[in-house]
Amino acid sequence: MATFPTPSLFPIVPHHRDNAPPASLPPKLAAGLAGIARLAADSPCADAKRGTEYFLLPVRSIVNRCESTRVPFPFTVNPYRGCEFGCLYCYARYTHEFMELDGGDFERKIYAKANAGPIASRDLAEMRIGGGHIAIGSATDPFQPAEREFGVTRAILERMAEREGLNLSITTKSDQVVREIDLLKRIAERSSLTINVTIVTVGTRLARMLEPRAPRPDLRLKALRQLRDAGLAAGVFMMPVLPGLTDSEPHFEAMARAASEARAQWFLSSPLWLMPSAAKHFLPFIEKKFPRLAKQYGEWYKREAYPPETYRQEISQRAAAMRKKYGLGARPVQSVCELPSPQLSLSLGAA
Repeated sequence: MATFPTPSLFPIVPHHRDNAPPASLPPKLAAGLAGIARLAADSPCADAKRGTEYFLLPVRSIVNRCESTRVPFPFTVNPYRGCEFGCLYCYARYTHEFMELDGGDFERKIYAKANAGPIASRDLAEMRIGGGHIAIGSATDPFQPAEREFGVTRAILERMAEREGLNLSITTKSDQVVREIDLLKRIAERSSLTINVTIVTVGTRLARMLEPRAPRPDLRLKALRQLRDAGLAAGVFMMPVLPGLTDSEPHFEAMARAASEARAQWFLSSPLWLMPSAAKHFLPFIEKKFPRLAKQYGEWYKREAYPPETYRQEISQRAAAMRKKYGLGARPVQSVCELPSPQLSLSLGAA
C-alpha cells in the first residue's frame, strides 16, 4: 500500500436453498415485531452463497420521499437493503437496525425488494414528483452482486425509461453499471440522468482493506470512461475522504488525475461521516491496522459523526484546487432535459 506524506491537520500514518425459512430472526423473536422488521423476519431466503444470505422483501413503495434536511434530494430509490460490498465505513449500516438486525449483518443479509418494477411504475404515476430529484443508490449500491441474479435495479430503470421529464442520479461503486448502458441511454434521451462513480482511493490494496468486496478502483475508472464514451453524464465522488488515509495532497492529486483521464465531468469529495453503527466496525479496524491514527479518530468520532469544521474546510479547499488544476466540475451536470439541478451529493459539506 502506498503511503503519502501530507500537511493535513490529521496525522499520517454456498449453495442454493429453495424455500428455506427466513434466517433473520428466531420465530419467537419475529412474532413480536412490526413494520419493516416483521417484513424482514418473514421474508423468504432466496439464495445463500459467498457467506451471504439473500431474501425477497415485500415492500409498499420503491420511490420514497426523503424528509431529512441532511440530504439535498427529495426522493430516494434503494433497490436493496444491505450491501454485499461491505465497506467498513458505510454510514448506511444503521438501516439494518430498523429491521432489528445488527450493523454487522449489513453485508451478510441482503434484501432484494420484490415486485419492484410495477411498484416503481405506480409510485412514479401517483407521487407528486415533478422535477424533484430522485437519487438512486443513496444508501445501498444498486449494482452490487445481487443485481446479477435479482435484477431489481434494472426492473426499476425499465419503468423509468417509459417516462419523461424525470430528474435522476445513480451512485455506484460497481463497474456492472456498464451492463445497462443501452437502458441508461434510453432514459437520458427523455429525462435528466447523472451517474456518480464512487472511488475513495486509486490504491488497490487500501481499497481492498476498506471495501472488501467492491470492484477494484481501476475497474470503476474503466466503467466511468465507458459511460462517458456512451455520451452519458458521469463523474467521480471521492467520498468519504478518510482522515490520515486518503486526505493528503498527493492522494487528491492521484484521484483527480485519474478522474480526468477517465473523462469525468465532475469531482466531489466529502470527509468521513461516521454513524455509531459504522463506528463499531470502523474504529476497531483503525486501531488494528493503523494504530497511529486511533487516538485522533477516537477524539473526533466517538462523540460526533463529523470531523471538526477546520478539517472539513481544508478538504474543501484541497478538492477545489484539484478541480481547478484538472478542469473538473464542482457539481454534476445536467444531461438532456433542462431541469433544475440541485447539489447532488450523498452527504453534507461535499467539496
